Amino acid sequence: MDVTDPLPTPATPAGRDGLDTLLAQPGRAVVAVDFDGTLAPIVADPDQARAHPDAVPALAALAPKVAAVAVVTGRPAAVAVRNGGFAGVPGLEHLVVLGHYGAERWDARTGTVSAPAPHPGVAAALAELPGVLDGAGVGQGAWVEEKGRAVAVHTRRAADPQAAFEVLRDPLTELATRHGLIVEPGRLVLELRPPGMDKGVALLEYVREIDATSVLYAGDDLGDLPAFAAVEKLRTEGTPGLLVCSGSDEVTELRERADVVVDGPEGVVGLLRALATRLG
Repeated sequence: MDVTDPLPTPATPAGRDGLDTLLAQPGRAVVAVDFDGTLAPIVADPDQARAHPDAVPALAALAPKVAAVAVVTGRPAAVAVRNGGFAGVPGLEHLVVLGHYGAERWDARTGTVSAPAPHPGVAAALAELPGVLDGAGVGQGAWVEEKGRAVAVHTRRAADPQAAFEVLRDPLTELATRHGLIVEPGRLVLELRPPGMDKGVALLEYVREIDATSVLYAGDDLGDLPAFAAVEKLRTEGTPGLLVCSGSDEVTELRERADVVVDGPEGVVGLLRALATRLG
């Protein structure tokens, strides 16, 4: 989307109401976005994921014109800040990164991360993972990402990524249950994390903290469904919202529930720029 392009027209009345309210009262609007697949292209090695080169300028242009901008991610907050390049950027002084599904919070004003103690089940599950992967016959075909408060098993590097993903569902669910965790499936990734942590909870708490009158949420994966549900809940309570899908053929559930579908991170960046331009 070019900055001169008009904003897209949401496909639903609720989405149109959300966009109209955001434009009419930007000073009380929250713009929240996922990181991987939304601000940053999906890559085989998550450590190498970086925000789209135009993402930070777009956020910096928009942030001063709305009540708040939040990045809501399953990653550790400090990793998202590093990979996104969010620290010390003029215009992003009020950016908040809600990492580990809201269990961690990085505030640009202080540059610090606040968080409770990690769940002990994560370390216990991590210690058992090599044996579980070997027992499932996946072994080196899966890549383990240690996230501190969660652990993720990626199959994108396997010879048959989808087959490896399916083979691992049951044994990882059993492992998670044994240690008081849950399994969150995503785009060729299965994440083991404590219950009660999701993007919906994080988003609801933040929107209510800000006392926002509208909210925009953009995401791309199954882990974003709780955030979509949170926006739908807010709508029933009288807070308009706009749901944006960073389009992917790998995940159709978000596309079907979204008010606006854009073409991946580049499309998300274009939408953010178009909003900033419209708001002057």
